[in-house]
Amino acid sequence: MKTLLHYLFLFCFNILLPAVHSQCIKDQQQSLLHLKKSLQFDPSSGLAPLISWDSSTDCCSWVGVACTSNGHVVSLDLSAETISGSIPGSFANFPNLRKLDLSGNNISGTIPGSFANFSNLRVLDLSSNNISGTIPGSFANFPNLRKLDLSGNNISGTIPGSFANFSKLTSLSLRGCQLNGTFPKEIFQILDMSNNSLSGMIPQCLTAIRDISVLNLARNNLTGTISNVEVSEDSSLEILEISRNQFGGQVPKSLANCTKLKVLNIGNNNITDSFPCLLKNMSTLSVLVLRSNNFYGGIECHNTNGTWPELQIIDLAHNNFRGEIQGILWRTWQKMMVTEDGFQLTVNGHEHRKINPGQYRRSSVRNEKVSLDFYYGLIITVTNKGSEMTLVKILSIFTLIDFSCNNLSGPIPKEMGELKSLHILNLSRNAFTGEIPSSFVNMGALECLDLSQNKLSGHIPQELGKLTFLSFLNLSNNQLVGRIPTSTQFSTFPEASFTGNKGLWGPPLTVDNKAGLSPPPTVNGRPPNSGHHPEVNWDLISVEIGFTFGFGVAIGSLVLCKRWSKWYYRAMYNILLKIFPQLEERIGIHRRHVHINQRWWRR
Repeated sequence: MKTLLHYLFLFCFNILLPAVHSQCIKDQQQSLLHLKKSLQFDPSSGLAPLISWDSSTDCCSWVGVACTSNGHVVSLDLSAETISGSIPGSFANFPNLRKLDLSGNNISGTIPGSFANFSNLRVLDLSSNNISGTIPGSFANFPNLRKLDLSGNNISGTIPGSFANFSKLTSLSLRGCQLNGTFPKEIFQILDMSNNSLSGMIPQCLTAIRDISVLNLARNNLTGTISNVEVSEDSSLEILEISRNQFGGQVPKSLANCTKLKVLNIGNNNITDSFPCLLKNMSTLSVLVLRSNNFYGGIECHNTNGTWPELQIIDLAHNNFRGEIQGILWRTWQKMMVTEDGFQLTVNGHEHRKINPGQYRRSSVRNEKVSLDFYYGLIITVTNKGSEMTLVKILSIFTLIDFSCNNLSGPIPKEMGELKSLHILNLSRNAFTGEIPSSFVNMGALECLDLSQNKLSGHIPQELGKLTFLSFLNLSNNQLVGRIPTSTQFSTFPEASFTGNKGLWGPPLTVDNKAGLSPPPTVNGRPPNSGHHPEVNWDLISVEIGFTFGFGVAIGSLVLCKRWSKWYYRAMYNILLKIFPQLEERIGIHRRHVHINQRWWRR
């Protein structure tokens, strides 16, 4: 019976196989082989280019090629294939193309005019190359285009008016180009115009549309106030990036309509407002960046019950926030308490795809799945170890708290120790007082800790030496006292990590006492401003005991042993005569006594 079912399965499989896999027509195969021959590849990569493109096999089964049922090529995905040089005109041999992906290569030159033949094109991705020139007017021939990504190139000029013909375009990314003028007023689900030289104000129509999911206008020359920006009710907006512009005003109250918001980056502008407590009701918020504005007041929101269980990054640095921080604030940030792997954000409710960065050959962006199976790369700039760093992908294991350069005061809440997956903590340049919480030992994932330029006192907790991942530590310019912990981890930190604390001593701030140096002056046996008992330095005591014992043995032998003392005096006398022969003439009358003693010694 099993054998019969096996043969029946093979029979059905052979019958259905031709219907599932189409055979490409001969001229399409020849065109693909001609295209392979006309492409230039980087020989230094060591990779065999398009190895599956062989005339002995069906071209519709080649890697990167997709065909219709009648054998016409409709999709070419040649991303990350080490292609160099200009785009050859042989692409024009595929007028039925619906998708063309040449991203992640080293292509130079301009966009060829032969692209005008692609009237059926729906997806065009030329990102992450070295393409120059302007956006050609032939793009007006793409009425069915849904995604256009030219980011990461050297394209310049103005945004062409032909974009008005893209009635079906939902994703537009021109990030990092050198475009100027005003941005298009056409509506997309994803609009990324970051890293350009755009000017003007944000059109109201952009934020008033319910279907827009990503709006990224960061790093431009946009002006005006954002107070009057109106976000529609039940907005689909999930990523709003308008950092590094010249916006003023207050945080728009209509942001409360963004119940799906996951990323809000309005840093490096001229916004003047108190802490936007309306954001507390956004349980989906994962990234919040308010740095380098004119925010003021406290960061507590007493009239809201909202939490941020998904929060991974919060950056409030370089503002005028003041007051104490209550411990309850941290207990709602559940994402920082449990370590997880994988990508965190999804857009438009789609499942994210899990990617091993080591296997992703273009591993330069974080991939967020959106409608039409498009992926959006999110970039966030943070400060780490005293310098800015750009995160081109944000794994869920990466977490950051940066409250530096404000006027926050009071003790550091011990509840912060519950943030077990926190990677970067920067509370520098504030007015925090009290001791460093010993609960910090629970933050086992901590890599960067900056508490410098505060008013912290007491000893450095010995438990901090157990933070094995800690690679950067700055406790300088506080009021800390006592010996610096001597753990292996602390031995890797430079002197600058501890300077400006008059009561601190020990390596690397001072040389250890084995060299004879003493700890800082004490008051009544205790370090200044310290309520702790003085520490016993056994290294110093052992040196003193050893010296005293050796000195006592030498002197006791001379006093108690006559034979030893006589031998010692005679040896010293002979040594002196050899060094200073004239002493024998000057000794005079004492010489006779010396000879008498010598005879007596010889007996």
